[in-house]
Amino acid sequence: MSVDIEITEIKQYLACLVPFDSLSEHALSRAARGLTIRYICAATGAVEIDYDNPQLYIVRTGAFEVRDKQGELLDRLSEGDFFGYPSLLTGDNVHNKVTVLEDGLVYLMNLGLFKQLRDDSATFDRFFNRAHAKRMQRFAPVDSTSNPLNVTIGKLLQHPVISLSPTHHVSEAAKLMSEHRISSLIIIQDSQLVGILTDRDLRCRVLAKELDGKCLINDVMTTAPICIDSSALLFEASMLMSRHNIHHLVVKESDVVTGMLTTTDVVRCQNNQPIFLIGEISRQKSIKELAVLSKKFAALLQRLIEADNRADEIGRTLTLLVDALTKQLLILAEEQFGQPPFKYSWIAFGSQGRVDLSAGSDQDNAMILAKAPSPQQADYFKAISEFVCRGLDACGFVYCPGEIMAQTDKWRVDLTTWQKYFSYWVATPSPQALINTAIFFDMRCISGCETLFNSLQQYVLTETKGNQIFIAAMAGLAVASTPPLGFFGKFVLDRDGEQNKVLDLKIRGTALINDIARVYALHEGISEVNTQMRLQRLIGRAILNDKDANNLQDALEFIAHMRLKNQGQQIKAGIAISNYLKPRDISRLLRHQLKDAFSAVDEAQKGLQLKFTRGLF
Repeated sequence: MSVDIEITEIKQYLACLVPFDSLSEHALSRAARGLTIRYICAATGAVEIDYDNPQLYIVRTGAFEVRDKQGELLDRLSEGDFFGYPSLLTGDNVHNKVTVLEDGLVYLMNLGLFKQLRDDSATFDRFFNRAHAKRMQRFAPVDSTSNPLNVTIGKLLQHPVISLSPTHHVSEAAKLMSEHRISSLIIIQDSQLVGILTDRDLRCRVLAKELDGKCLINDVMTTAPICIDSSALLFEASMLMSRHNIHHLVVKESDVVTGMLTTTDVVRCQNNQPIFLIGEISRQKSIKELAVLSKKFAALLQRLIEADNRADEIGRTLTLLVDALTKQLLILAEEQFGQPPFKYSWIAFGSQGRVDLSAGSDQDNAMILAKAPSPQQADYFKAISEFVCRGLDACGFVYCPGEIMAQTDKWRVDLTTWQKYFSYWVATPSPQALINTAIFFDMRCISGCETLFNSLQQYVLTETKGNQIFIAAMAGLAVASTPPLGFFGKFVLDRDGEQNKVLDLKIRGTALINDIARVYALHEGISEVNTQMRLQRLIGRAILNDKDANNLQDALEFIAHMRLKNQGQQIKAGIAISNYLKPRDISRLLRHQLKDAFSAVDEAQKGLQLKFTRGLF
């Protein structure tokens, strides 16, 4: 068979194979010519895979099994199936073993060709992304990062054993329980467990019986308490409590008492999940209590990153938590200073406004007042704003270095004044005004009167939509900083405070995409402020090519994901959180994909400049 005939036959086969049937005629020909062929014999046992040069394997004939490094079956494959694509998509090292069940013929496609085909067809790209997601959801092992009930009990015990002997008075027990803010005591005699004393025992066996505090613990304690080993799972403890209708379990390790587990501990462990944390936020009654609760955010963020959640989902989760913090702080402030004299709107700018908060974010907020306040009313709103900003700072969302906060008098004004601010920025796009637009034009109402916020946002969109001079100035600012790529696609590295050569994934990555999307959104009068949603709303509009919008969405997700993953490693290592990534810390494939993402940003900047600035910048 000649080479041309063989290529034609491969092309015909691919044309009938999903998702290759979505490719253009030119891309299909390129695919057929770019494949290599390998015959694999069952006698070899397993497919030899070069993990340094990942490839897509297309099964033409034969049968194969894919197993993970623990030997668990992940998939069975036959004609028309694929393997090897997860490493092409993620850049992660894959240690799965592919066993040959029947002799087979496979086509191999390298990374470069695979990426070209993904660029050629959104359907092709979507197919493999969904296939990977489906496999991950189906076969991902359940661990303590995704299910808190699977942690061992020993990891939850935070306090030493608190105990008394049965010969002590009940009043002494009640005092000790109060001092340590616990609901039970372990009762030990001669180094042996003899019982426990709980709040319920005090209610039912002391107060209800009208006994005084001089009675002995021995007379009212619960004897022969149920115990559990520290190596048991929290799930087992929860089931044991439910079966015996109890709220306390004595924890032992090699028959030595190591602590007490309560239903509160079980709930607290689950409270690290976002929905429970938000519920807990609404029950806190002081800044101090909120600050203690907010310390759980880092653990939640780390879990979400390790579970490989999408960057936009992680950003949305963290933003929801900070929104809840802000709302609760406003409630506490109004309880302390009284009800407001008239309506106001508390708004957030920047990353909280865009719903893409990450670790280490500061606060950017303001207030819109329904009218110009009297001196006394101004003092009230100042006190409210200082309370909230102080509370956010205590919870780890530090004061804005540029003082763009509601506690700054300039950013706590009536609607008319806010409108004047924006009118000036739009009409006189000075360098400082343009810098302001990068913050203030990404705004969202967090609490209070939405009508005030909607009025301001609509006013701003009316001022900016189709305003060519202002949009040109904004576009000039958006292309003033560029992605870290030099000639021949090499990284242009910055230096961090310790003189390490690094990539700034925020300033020269995600922030550039935010800027691009903002310009297009303001030009089109789009009210969305989340960057992914802005890009989604731009699809189908003539102002931006759909492929460019999709490429920017993919680039934003990839760069933001890399940024979060890097921050997760920083949290794990106990070092300061930053946006700096050392290229040498990631694989060659990830570096390649990162360059592709930066290239998409570079192309989008060129398009923005050509469309709006007309050589003015």
